[in-house]
Amino acid sequence: MKSIKRSGIFVLLTILSLACSNEKDVIITGTYPGNTNDYLFVNRVNLKNPAFIDSVKISRAGKFRIKIDAGEPSFYTLGFSNNEFITIVGEPGDRISLDFNDGLLQNGYKVTGSEESEKIRKLDKKLGQTLFILDSLSSEYQKINGDEVMTENASALEELYVNKLEEQRKHNIGFILDNLSKLSAIKALYQQIDENTYVLYEERDLQYLKLVADSLNSYYPGISLTNTLAENVEKELNQMYINRISRAAEGAANTELDASLKDINGERIKLSGLMEQNYVLLSFWSAESKECISNNLFLKQMYSLYHNQGFEIYQVNLDSDEALWKRSVRFDELPWISVREDDPSNPVTASLFNISSVPSNYLFNMDGEIIGKNLTGRALKIKLGQLFD
Repeated sequence: MKSIKRSGIFVLLTILSLACSNEKDVIITGTYPGNTNDYLFVNRVNLKNPAFIDSVKISRAGKFRIKIDAGEPSFYTLGFSNNEFITIVGEPGDRISLDFNDGLLQNGYKVTGSEESEKIRKLDKKLGQTLFILDSLSSEYQKINGDEVMTENASALEELYVNKLEEQRKHNIGFILDNLSKLSAIKALYQQIDENTYVLYEERDLQYLKLVADSLNSYYPGISLTNTLAENVEKELNQMYINRISRAAEGAANTELDASLKDINGERIKLSGLMEQNYVLLSFWSAESKECISNNLFLKQMYSLYHNQGFEIYQVNLDSDEALWKRSVRFDELPWISVREDDPSNPVTASLFNISSVPSNYLFNMDGEIIGKNLTGRALKIKLGQLFD
């Protein structure tokens, strides 16, 4: 009998051991006030559309437990609907506890076991307070809007509204700079005032997006969050160039299709002056674009093959950071003529040539006529081969 009992205990221990969670799982336990049989829905969020991964029923005692098979750090939302949820960060092995003290999830909760999730709770709480004030100011403004006697009060409310927006923006910037190596910084980047307005609403705030992307790529290389963030940076940079060029195009005066810009030594070089003895590729690029850098490697091959036969490149940089442009030209040993817009915030040359993204290019013959546009890779190689071989 003793041996049978020992065997039974061993089997029981084995079963319990198998039932234990994987060390890499994220385990979320918590309490929700009141008796309920509601379901909490769990989504994984990767800066795009949330993906449903699980649901859990809250017990009558108000308890719940969620186990997530987490292969890498991720953002998760827990909630009853698309409008009522909270956000947490789960890293493999995290044991997170959530205690809600109100029937509405966002109204107040405690989180332990995840420092990053606690930071997000504070970020959301701060934004919630700001949104409450903005809504109040909007309501007051609507009441007096159209009343000529109250015009002065309306102006004061507008100023308060703008100041509150800027206060929230500066709060998020401060948080980002203090947490550049933390995933919670991503939350600060993407918080929104409404469906159409981010907290970081200035064009120059794109620098913080790039700062976080570069930093997290060092601390969390290869995970979905950092890969998607890097993709977003690339898209936002291109959109910024498009916006700048569109603004410049609106006020651009009619002029000849030419350029006269300074190279890295400060010498002003005119595009049309190169066409007397050369076929010229007018190229637009950014040192912050991986696609542009890759394209430059190919252009170096073409330049090496055909420069001595009369092929020249006049490359216009669109970066706001002049030092970055000069470092990139020297580090990558770009052998052609490298110039930069006189005022990158108002890229007149790019607007003249209707450039909406980078890399872009035009190929000119010796008569100054355009004989090719946006030729890259095999297409450019074939064209140059036709001209010189």
